Amino acid sequence: MSSLNHADLTLREALVATVRRLDAQGLNRGSTGNLSVRASTDTLAAASFWVTPSGMPADEMAAGDLVRVGMDGSVLAGDWAPSTEWPFHRAVYAARAELQAVVHLHSPQATALACLRRGLPAFHYMVAVAGGDSVPCTPYHLFGTQALSEAVAAAFVDRNACLMANHGLVAGGNSLAHAAKVAVEIEALCGIYLQALAVGEPVLLSRAQMAEVIERFRSYGRTRRLA
Repeated sequence: MSSLNHADLTLREALVATVRRLDAQGLNRGSTGNLSVRASTDTLAAASFWVTPSGMPADEMAAGDLVRVGMDGSVLAGDWAPSTEWPFHRAVYAARAELQAVVHLHSPQATALACLRRGLPAFHYMVAVAGGDSVPCTPYHLFGTQALSEAVAAAFVDRNACLMANHGLVAGGNSLAHAAKVAVEIEALCGIYLQALAVGEPVLLSRAQMAEVIERFRSYGRTRRLA
C-alpha cells in the first residue's frame, strides 16, 4: 500500500470513528446526519471527498463503506449510494477551499432552534467559534436539492457553521477534528440560547465586542510555557 493510500485510509477510519462518537453522544441517531472529509490528493481524483453512505447506521459503518464523490458529482469509489446530502458537502468545499471536513447533525438543540427558523446571535462570546458574530439559519429547502446546497454555500461564505431551517446543523473545519469541535460547540450554545429564551431575550454582545473575541481567537490555543 502506498503512503498516499495509507493516508486516505487513515482519513476514512477517522471519519467513521467520528460518526460513531457523535452518535454515542446523542448528536445523531440511527442513520441521521452525515459527515465528509476531503480525500487525499492524487492524479485520478484531485478534487473529491469521502462521505458517509445513505441510510447506514453508525454502528454498522466501516471505512470500506464510505463513498468517494468527485466535485462534478460522480461516484469515484464505494459500493453504496452516497448520502443524499452530498450536494451541500460539495457546495461547502467549493465555496471554501481551506475547509477539509463537513459535519451535519440532527442534534436536538440545534434542530429545535432551526425549527424556530432562528439563527444563533451574539448572546455568548463562544459563538465566534463559527468564525463570526452569529450563526445564520438558512431558509427551508428540501434535503438533497440544489436550492439547499446554494443556501448552505451562501451561509458558509464567511462562517464555519449554519443552521438549516426545520432540518439541523452544518459545521466545517480545517480538519475533521476541528469540524466536529465546531459542531459540538454550536449544539451546546443552541441549548443555552433556548434556555435563555425561556426567560427572556438575552442581552447581545456588540459587533465591536465580538470583533475583539474573533481577533483573540486567532492566536488562542495550547502553547508551551516559556521557561
